[in-house]
Amino acid sequence: MLLMQDPKLLLLDEPVAGMTDEETERTAELFLSLEGQHSLVVVEHDMKFVDQLTEGRKTVTVLHEGSVLAEGKLADVQANEKVIEVYLGR
Repeated sequence: MLLMQDPKLLLLDEPVAGMTDEETERTAELFLSLEGQHSLVVVEHDMKFVDQLTEGRKTVTVLHEGSVLAEGKLADVQANEKVIEVYLGR
């Protein structure tokens, strides 16, 4: 329904929360089909979904208390010591 208004930017806060694996996969496919037509900002904790969206090549940004904590490819961000310390408490 939102796409009917042809927005340039979509802000999505945990769009797959509560979805089944199949629904999550279809949602990722939908979002990927929007590439080149719309910009997406997705706030999400499901890293499998984020991996589907980024296809290992797009930028992931991790925020902490309103500031950028880390930015880069998903694998690099997941291995970042600051991210691990802040989000996993190690």
